Amino acid sequence: MPMTYRDEAVVLRTHKLGEADRIVTMLSRQHGKIRAVAKGVRRTASRFGSRLEPFMVADLQLYKGRTLDIVQQAESIGSYGADIVEDYPRFTAATAMVEAADRLTEHEAGLQHYLLLVGALRSLSKNEHAPGLTLDSYLLRALSVAGWAPSFVDCAVTAEPGPHSAFVVQLGGVVSDAVAPPGAPRLDPLTLTTLAALLAGDWQTADAADARTRAQASGVVAAYTQFHLERGLRSLEHVDRTSA
Repeated sequence: MPMTYRDEAVVLRTHKLGEADRIVTMLSRQHGKIRAVAKGVRRTASRFGSRLEPFMVADLQLYKGRTLDIVQQAESIGSYGADIVEDYPRFTAATAMVEAADRLTEHEAGLQHYLLLVGALRSLSKNEHAPGLTLDSYLLRALSVAGWAPSFVDCAVTAEPGPHSAFVVQLGGVVSDAVAPPGAPRLDPLTLTTLAALLAGDWQTADAADARTRAQASGVVAAYTQFHLERGLRSLEHVDRTSA
């Protein structure tokens, strides 16, 4: 029996299929990650092709298929793509976000991942904060939702109250001198404060960080993300942080 369902979803990536169709990979509010065929969307007369571009959020009606679902209807909820793609730093940050979301939800996706990504893309489209800061905050929060929350104050191994300066990616964040391995990198207090602010969503503190501190924080976020995803995010190396 034919089965249709409705859900909200944010578009992560698309692939061409045939002459006029497209395979759309989306992160949905209720059904996790969805891969569906959008028929005829590459034609200029398509009714909803523009609503199924990366970074767009749509209310969808889909038909449940054996391997790929089929998009039957799409109504725009958040048209973030146009504002994002016209600015290169925002575009590169958004690309890294959706790649990370795609990877983090390979096996399990929930409402928190969906809401976090939509909120980050909305903020990015409105240019509320520097794109690099928005990306770093998203990555730290997304990793936390996935179960890899970093510690930037108390020791990640012994829970000894901080502050601590030694940061070890493999151990989950800052560690006390008693357990810090020889040669462990040391972070200055301003960098740790900025990282904690990005994780907590304290934008007043994060926005006040200077360029050097933001660069150090971004390096930490990148290393932490790459380690826990096991395979590197290809788009992360292309992120333009000149406007940070």
